[in-house]
Amino acid sequence: MSKEILSLQPERVWKNFYALTQIPRPSKSEEKIEAFMAKFGRDLGLETIVDEVGNVIVRKPATEGMEKCQGVVLQGHLDMVPQKNSDTKHDFEKDPIDAYVEGDWVKARGTTLGADNGMGVAAIMAILESKDIPHGPIEALFTSDEETGMTGAFGLKPGFLKGDILLNLDSEDEGELYVGCAGGVNGNFTFKFKDEAVPTGHVAYKLTVKGLKGGHSGLEIILGRGNSNKLMFRFFRHATKEHGLRIASVDGGSLRNAIPRESFAVVTVPAAQADKFEACVVKMKGVYQKELSLVEPDLSFTVHKAEMPKTVIEHSAANRIINAIYGCPNGVIRMSDAMSGLVETSTNLARVLSSEGKLIVQCLLRSSVDSAKDDLTEMIASVFELAGAEVSFDGGYPGWKPDMNSLILNHMGKVYNKLYSKVPEIKAIHAGLECGLLGGVYPNWDMISFGPTIRFPHSPDEKINVPSVAKFWNFLVETLKSIPTK
Repeated sequence: MSKEILSLQPERVWKNFYALTQIPRPSKSEEKIEAFMAKFGRDLGLETIVDEVGNVIVRKPATEGMEKCQGVVLQGHLDMVPQKNSDTKHDFEKDPIDAYVEGDWVKARGTTLGADNGMGVAAIMAILESKDIPHGPIEALFTSDEETGMTGAFGLKPGFLKGDILLNLDSEDEGELYVGCAGGVNGNFTFKFKDEAVPTGHVAYKLTVKGLKGGHSGLEIILGRGNSNKLMFRFFRHATKEHGLRIASVDGGSLRNAIPRESFAVVTVPAAQADKFEACVVKMKGVYQKELSLVEPDLSFTVHKAEMPKTVIEHSAANRIINAIYGCPNGVIRMSDAMSGLVETSTNLARVLSSEGKLIVQCLLRSSVDSAKDDLTEMIASVFELAGAEVSFDGGYPGWKPDMNSLILNHMGKVYNKLYSKVPEIKAIHAGLECGLLGGVYPNWDMISFGPTIRFPHSPDEKINVPSVAKFWNFLVETLKSIPTK
């Protein structure tokens, strides 16, 4: 672990971020970070509460003379996406993140960095412990499990927080103010199948799709990156018809909100087809590389002899599975009519895993238009229902409708312009910010989301721009110093 980040500016923010990198905090395993944050608040002598879903709330009274200012809720989420390269040895539930400085960026070695949303949390911590920054009444809301279920936002009780303004510190482009976001829903599809003996005269192979960039399934779905699951099943459909391929097992992708980077499968083919099958892999690798040359320069599709599996998936079930996954929509479905360059509706075919007579498929569907999200839900359901899968959807959450007459939006625009002689861009985001859910619980809140510049979140390429952190911090401080009165 490089401690270079402790000398970066502003030191008070980076030291907190460094502390966060030392605490394992993958989604669904947040006990350590919740305990750390609760202790942090109590050690400062501030009122600190941990609610029943793991949210940590810390209240800090107003600076003398600013008691009549509107109350501000500073909000970030405690969990991080646990993604690593296949050749990286790292246990996200035990090991610290190995962060280092490279030029103007902070990165991690072979894993996600956790700047999403660790930097927002670090900035809130710096505000809470500061003694020299004037501000009105502050409530820090550290939510749990944002990345895989928005559990904290779903579980937040109404009437518990007293603030008037929500500043969500979880967006990823400095100089931009976000005033809207997409809603989302999880799709779950389960195939049950019978195993059968490997046909006589078959040979076994391991197929690997890797080297893809992956990334955030909302923010980076517009980039047209390769989806390892779609590439694998595209090959399956061809090789099943042409070379008699049988599937023994498949394991592709990992998290719903991450574009899948790697997929692995064990398959068998008739020995008489072995040479043609191996040549087919090479041919399809070339096809994939040609199609995706600009966005996926490191794409790899390989085949190696493997130990013979005990069984393969029953033939008719395998065909239904292949057709459903190959036919399932993936990527951008529609661009927004309201905001140029913004994705309206998308879906990410995130996870495919076979085990003990079942194959599960998981998708994350997003849209800023509720009716479009519902339509996409039905479209995908129809594909899997036709193929005989069990279909369910859960974890749905609403979008956040922009309010261009927002008072805090107007105020922060003026503050940013005064600081940097530039008007910040006003945007909506094709991702599931917690603002949509939180605003449903507290409809009186005036809400803005902003943050430093982070690139490639949800992937091992994640990095945060150092100069942008200083600008983000100064903007936050000046906003709090001049917050409007009630």
